[in-house]
Amino acid sequence: MKTLTPAVSPEVAATPAPQDKMGPFSATVLVVANMVGTGIFTTSGFIIQELGNPWAMLGCWALGGLFALAGALCYGELGARYPRAGGEYVFLRESFGELAGFLSGWISLLVGFSAPIAAASVAFAAYFWAGLGGPPGPGVAWTVGGITVLTLSPVTLVAGGVIVVFALVHRHSLSLGCRVQNLLTLFKITLILGFIFLGLMWGQGSLAHFGEAPSPRLFLSGSFATSLIYITFAYSGWNAAAYMGSEISRPTRNIPLALMAGTLLVVILYLLLNVTYIYGLSPREMSGVLEVGEKTALNLFGPRVSRVFSQAIALSLLSLISAMLMTGPRVYLAMAQDGLFFSGVSKRGATRGTPGNAILLQAVLALVMVVTTSFENLLLFIGFTLSLFASLTVAGLMVLRRRRPDAPVAYTTVGYPLTPLFFILCNLWIVLHALFSKPLVALVGLAAILVGLLLYGWFKRAAARPGGKGDTPAGEH
Repeated sequence: MKTLTPAVSPEVAATPAPQDKMGPFSATVLVVANMVGTGIFTTSGFIIQELGNPWAMLGCWALGGLFALAGALCYGELGARYPRAGGEYVFLRESFGELAGFLSGWISLLVGFSAPIAAASVAFAAYFWAGLGGPPGPGVAWTVGGITVLTLSPVTLVAGGVIVVFALVHRHSLSLGCRVQNLLTLFKITLILGFIFLGLMWGQGSLAHFGEAPSPRLFLSGSFATSLIYITFAYSGWNAAAYMGSEISRPTRNIPLALMAGTLLVVILYLLLNVTYIYGLSPREMSGVLEVGEKTALNLFGPRVSRVFSQAIALSLLSLISAMLMTGPRVYLAMAQDGLFFSGVSKRGATRGTPGNAILLQAVLALVMVVTTSFENLLLFIGFTLSLFASLTVAGLMVLRRRRPDAPVAYTTVGYPLTPLFFILCNLWIVLHALFSKPLVALVGLAAILVGLLLYGWFKRAAARPGGKGDTPAGEH
C-alpha cells in the first residue's frame, strides 16, 4: 500500500534550498512568457477558416481562456500542497504513485520542453536572417534512405547559439535568469499592448469586419471543436510557475497567485489581440493565413511598420525559449533526486544553487532537435499526451482531497469540484478528438509511454543495486 505523504512532502525539507529566490512578479512573468509564443500570432487565420464568423472565433478564444484559467486554479492548490520543483511529476507522484509521475516527466522531457525550445529557436533564426535579407547559404544536409537526419545551416547555427546563450544564463544563477526573463517578457507585453492600442486607435481597419452574430449551432459544431484544439495549445504554458516549487519565495502563496494572475493577463491580451486582427482584416482576408499578425499590421499601418512588427515578433520568441530552459530542467532535477533519472542531473551548483546539469541536458536535447527534423513529427504525434497527463494531474487533486480532507493548505481551488471537473472533461474531449481525427496519434503516443515504462524499470533496478541511485554520479562542472 502506498504510504501517504503529508501536505508538504518531506523531500521538500530534504532538498537543499537554493540561495536565489524568485519573487511573485518574476513568477507571474514566467507564466506569461511560457504562454505567449508563436501560437497567438499564427493560429487565428486557421480558426476563422474553420468557423467563418469573427464572433464565434472570439467566443472560442474566450472558452479556451476559461479552460486555461480552470487549470491554473487547480494547479495553484497542488503547488500550495507540494511546493517542490517538478510540476506534474511531483503532483502525480503524490496522487497516483511514482510511475505516473515518471511517465509525465518523461513526456515533458521528450516533447513538452525540448521540441518547443527547438521549434521556437528555429523560428527566431528564420526571422533573424529574413531581417538581414536572407541567410548567406542553404547549408548542408545529410540524408539516410532519402530522409534528412542532420542539417547544418545558418538557420540552425543561429538557433543553436540562442539555446547555448540562454542555457549559460540560467545555469549561472536564478537571479540573472529572472532579470533576463523579465526584460524579454516585458518587451513582449509592451509589443502586444502597443500593437493593440495603435491598431484600434489609428489603424486603417473597419468595424464592419465583425459582421453579424453566428448561429448558436456553430458553437456545437465540429469546426468549433477543431478550433478549440488550436486555441488550447496556444494557451499552453499556464502551469509554468508550478515547476519552480520552493525556488519561488513563499511558494504556498505565490505559486497560486502567479498561475492565476499570469493566466488571466494572457487571456485578456489574447482577446484584445484577436479583436485587433478582426478590425484590421476581413474574415476573407484572414482565412487560412499563417502570418496573421504580420498581415494585420500590413493592413493597419502599411509595409514599413509591418516589417518592424515581424522583427519584433522574432525578438518576442526569445522570452519563450528562455522560460522553457528555466522551467523544464526542474522536472528532471526532481526525478533525479528521487532516483528515477540520471543521478548527475540531481546536482545543484555549490554557490548559486541552479540545477546546472539538468539545464545542460535540456539544452543538448534541444540542440539535437534543432539539427534534425524529428521535432516536427514529435509535436504532431505526441502533443496530445500532454493533455492526457494534465487531466490526470487535476484528477489527482480530487484524489488527494478525498485522502486528506482536513490537510492544512494555504490555497484551495475556487469553484471546487466544478472547476477540476470542467478541466478534466475538456481535456478528455481534446484527447478523444485527436484520437478519432488522427489515429496514428494513439499508436505513437502509446509507444512513447511504453518506452517510458521500460526506462522506469531500468532506473528502478539501477537504484536497487548496492550504492545505486540512477547511474554513476556526475557532479556540476
